[in-house]
Amino acid sequence: MRITTVLSAVLLALGPAAAPAAADSSPSPSASDGSSAPTSAGTSFRTATEIEQGQQATASGSTGDYLYWSFPADAGQRPTVKATVKLPDTHAGQTWQIDVYDGLRRRQACQYGAQTRTAAQGTAAVDLACTLRTVRAWSEPWADDPLPGTYYIRLTVLNLTTADLGQPVHASVRADSKDIGGSAAVDGSLAKPLVPGIAVASKSEEGDGGSSKAAVLSSIEPTDGWASGWWSDRWVWTAIGGVLAALAGVGGYALTRGSGRPSRVPPGA
Repeated sequence: MRITTVLSAVLLALGPAAAPAAADSSPSPSASDGSSAPTSAGTSFRTATEIEQGQQATASGSTGDYLYWSFPADAGQRPTVKATVKLPDTHAGQTWQIDVYDGLRRRQACQYGAQTRTAAQGTAAVDLACTLRTVRAWSEPWADDPLPGTYYIRLTVLNLTTADLGQPVHASVRADSKDIGGSAAVDGSLAKPLVPGIAVASKSEEGDGGSSKAAVLSSIEPTDGWASGWWSDRWVWTAIGGVLAALAGVGGYALTRGSGRPSRVPPGA
């Protein structure tokens, strides 16, 4: 009875602590798909159009153009980028590809998804997708792991006939993330996220006493700030493991210590 009471009290105490972990494991909130969503794309890394996760961005262009967007991704997230390209009524076979780069402009590999697809002659549209590896809070300098910061989407056609060059196309892209939680947590974090220009801005503010601000090439960031995933369910499971180990020790002691009464000694012993 005493052990049951202790266990109930421990579970009630852990209830509020488990709530943030549950929130971290849920998908990231979607931004509004209203009129605020971008309707154009950049033509290079420096001119990439910034989008929030969950926004359905659109753009019109011509076959042969490079279309660029950028979005923020924080530690513990597994981003998935999807794109749809609406093609002209008449066209030859075309192969389209979507690439994702991190803040250092390193091309990130896709875990799964149709990153490259060929649209047969007369096909109305082609769908592309790329799911990245989980973004890590810290990594070795030589590694190519995804890190917190700005991510760039590049959409382009790989092979094109001369007759199709310059024909109008309409593209739509969307970036979403799944929060992985404590299974992706690491011991360490970056001093600054990989956002182009953020290190230059920080150094300028330190040198001038905060009186001047250098331009940051990407101003977009997660809704609740960078490194928002400092809390993970690994904390909760570690605490639960410790509590269960303590309860097992108490239970083992209670079972092996006996009744606690001294045994009767026979007379004359």
